[in-house]
Order: sequence, then C-alpha cells, then structure tokens
Amino acid sequence: MTSIVLFGTFFGLMLLRVPVAASMGLSALACMTHLGYKISAFPTIFYAALAKYTLLAIPFFIIAGVVMDQAGISRRLIGFADACVGHRRGGLAVVTVIVMCFVAAISGSAPATVAAVGTVMIPAMTQKGYGKAFATAIVSASGEIGMIIPPSIPYIVYAMLAEVSVGSMFMAGIVPGLLFGLFYAATALIRLKGSSVVLQEKRGWRERLATFKEASWSMMMPVIVLGGIYGGVFTPTESAGVAVIYGLFVGMCVYREIKPRHLWNILVKSAVTSSLIMYIMGCAGVFAWILTTSGIAEAITNALLTLTTNGNVMLLVITLIFLLAGMFMDSASGFYLLMPILLPVVRSMNYSLVAFGVIATANFAIGQVTPPVGSNLFVACNITGLSMKEIVFQVWPFIVAGVMCLLLITFCPWLITFVPSALGMRV
Repeated sequence: MTSIVLFGTFFGLMLLRVPVAASMGLSALACMTHLGYKISAFPTIFYAALAKYTLLAIPFFIIAGVVMDQAGISRRLIGFADACVGHRRGGLAVVTVIVMCFVAAISGSAPATVAAVGTVMIPAMTQKGYGKAFATAIVSASGEIGMIIPPSIPYIVYAMLAEVSVGSMFMAGIVPGLLFGLFYAATALIRLKGSSVVLQEKRGWRERLATFKEASWSMMMPVIVLGGIYGGVFTPTESAGVAVIYGLFVGMCVYREIKPRHLWNILVKSAVTSSLIMYIMGCAGVFAWILTTSGIAEAITNALLTLTTNGNVMLLVITLIFLLAGMFMDSASGFYLLMPILLPVVRSMNYSLVAFGVIATANFAIGQVTPPVGSNLFVACNITGLSMKEIVFQVWPFIVAGVMCLLLITFCPWLITFVPSALGMRV
C-alpha cells in the first residue's frame, strides 16, 4: 500500500504536468502522512539532503560557468577551432563538437553548454548551408558532453549518494566524454557526406597561432581544476572556488569583458540556477528517504536480483531503466530516485561504482535530447525558433550514436576506470 501511495501520487502528478521536483516532494509528503510520520520532519529531511560539504562545489562551478560565459570564452574557443578545421567539409560541425568539449569542461551543465555555444555556432552553420535543423540538432546532441566531461554537477551528486570520491569521478569522465565527442563528430561527417555546404578559406599558421593565444587562457581552466585535484593541491570542492577566482581573473584582467557592474548580475544568475538545483535535490532527498525507510527500495532491489544472474543482461536492464527515466526527469532527481534501488544491485555484481556513476550520468545525458522532456532540445529550439517536431528527425542519428558509445563504455568499463586507476585513485 505504501508503494502505491508513493508512486501513484508521483506519477499522477507527473501526468498532470507538475514539475518533477514538486511531484517528488508532494508524493513523499503524502507517503509520510500515510505512514503516520510528523509533517514537521519534512523540512529536517529536506535540509539533511543538502547539508553536505561535497555539494558546496555545485554553486561554485555554476558561478564559474556564468563567469566564463560572460568573459567571451565560447567565442574565442570557436575562433581557434574554426581556424584549425573550419575549412574542411563538415568542419563547422566538428568545430561545434570540439568547442562543446572545452566549454563542457568549464560549465558542468548540458543546457548551459548548449546556450553558450549554440548562440554563436547555429547562425554560423546556417549561413554556410548546413541547415538550421541540422545545426540545432548537433548543438543539442553534443551539449550532452557537458554532463560527461568533468567537472560535472551530476558526478558530484552521484559521488555523494554512492560514497565514492568526486576526484575519481572527475578523472573517470575524461575518456568517455572524449569518446562521445568522437562519435558525434563522426556522425556529423557521415550525415554531411555529399552535402552542398560552403567551404571556408584555409587559415594560415600565423592566424591559427593568434587564435590559439586568445583561447589559451580559456583552455587552462580544466587543466587547473583537474591538475590541482590530481596533484593534491586542493580538493574537488575547493577546486570549484579556484575556478571562480581564475574565471574572474581572466574575464576582468585578461579579456577585460567583465566589468565590476556585471558582478551583481553574475551572482544573481548563479544564485537562481543554484537554488533551482538545490530545490530539486532537497525534494528528491526526501523522496529517497521514504524509499529507503519504508523498505520499498529493498523490495524492488530484491525483485531485480531475481530477474537474472547474468551480469551483462542486468547491465542492459539497468541501462534501459536509466534511458527511460532520462526521458522524463533530470539527473539529480533520477539519481535520488533510482540509486537506493540500483546501487545494491551493482554492488552484488562487483561492478565498479565509479564506472557505474559515469554510465548513469551518460544515460541521463542522452535523455537531454530525447523527447518529451529533452532540456537541450528546448534550449536550442529557443535559440533558433524551430519546433521540436522540426529537429527530431535530425537529432535521432546522434541519439543512436550516443547509445552506441554508451554500450561501448558499459561493457568495456576499463575505458572509464583507466585514467583514475593509472593515477592511483580508487575505482
């Protein structure tokens, strides 16, 4: 009966188009009433879900992303990548993927990455004959990399829930993020084979060097963050603060595009985004607490374990669960909902928890471009004015490529654990 109240209320509210976070909070509240718990316990559990030192990194990385966007980082990275490969057929599509990888290593958020790059690259590709729908699709799809390449906000949330090292998660995401970029770039080139796009003039080495100098300050951000964590100079949480300081230095002293009058708007924008994420995590935390204390999570876990004893089949089942969940909810909500159920299953398989975290994040990243709730699609459509229906046909080959890459890293977990293992980190 408890599970019926919890999930019945949750899915009922979802069908009524109530936001996922509010649906989780209200269904948890309904279940608490059903179980006879005091309603006054709700804010206490809500606060406990957020009162984690590790989560302090989230607002700092959000500020760092806003600062670097304000500093004109996307424009400079695009200029450098365009100077290198923009003259080749499909070059602008490859430039989009390359820049997404770099911007992703700064923003930590898929929709933010789409917004930062899409406003520049979609008009540029459209002007060169790539087609507005195709340009919107590749920007939406490659924006997924913002969740996979470190630093990534979902990695921080997962590390807290699974009790693994954030540093290990960051290092583990490097190779998968690059692989997703490679798969998307290859898909774009295949789609553009024989197309009538306008080729740009090949740039000279002097111009390439000039654009590299402009972009080098931006490219140092992930080097400082990841290098500092690996070198033991600072913790992953502290690295977020360092990223903010470095971003302000570059924006105010090097590029000089951030003025003191811009700081208030930067803080307000960051605060709004951070509060939204924290609200989602708080409501999801109460929902996860109900799942665990009521015994629902344990019952579902035991049911899953009876399905099959084949580890590969179980991985496919889990992947399908994540892909379906990613179509309707964000990664933070999905982690709080599913991890109490799936983590015991993964532990029983002796599968790396670090690798599982990257795989789970990649699943939800693909969900960012799958209707009906694909956040990346909505952001990109707002930039171009196209409808969801107009770009779905163009985006499906990238979804297929993403799933292929996902299956590759799922069944070859050494691709994920290679870097942290080589650095002596626990996986």
